[in-house]
Amino acid sequence: MSQPPGGEPEQPPSPYEPPTHGQQPQWGEQAPQGQQSPWGEQAPQGQQRQWGEQAPYGQQPSYAPQPPYGQYGPPPGPGPRPGGGPNVLAILSLVLAFVFAPAGIVCGHLAKRQIRQTGEEGNQLATWGLILSYVFTALGLLACCGWIAFAYWANSDGGGSYR
Repeated sequence: MSQPPGGEPEQPPSPYEPPTHGQQPQWGEQAPQGQQSPWGEQAPQGQQRQWGEQAPYGQQPSYAPQPPYGQYGPPPGPGPRPGGGPNVLAILSLVLAFVFAPAGIVCGHLAKRQIRQTGEEGNQLATWGLILSYVFTALGLLACCGWIAFAYWANSDGGGSYR
């Protein structure tokens, strides 16, 4: 086996290391005179082509450099969900205030607790759901008590009897 005149056998270049000879110029650098640039054109003496500049006819246009990859953010934890919107229980609390107020009270309190823990939106919805649920529940109880009182009063004969 013959070895090259350096004493060590020549090894293929590592794909993980940048090439040491015949390096391509970096973006915005000028290729040495007579060497072809990465854009497939000869580098003219003292000129540099800027990004977005039209390439001569028949040659490939230059493209913008790739931005570096960003770092991953912190893992999602307690906090507002991006684009999540208001808490579902807060919406239910407001709707149930008009349909079945006691269920609106329960949903409103559960929504307030979830919003405190997770930081979601919808605190005002839950508050209004609670207020309306309590008002409608009180009005419903008053109406029931009034109806019972009216039924009792209408059934009583006032001490006298009709024959």
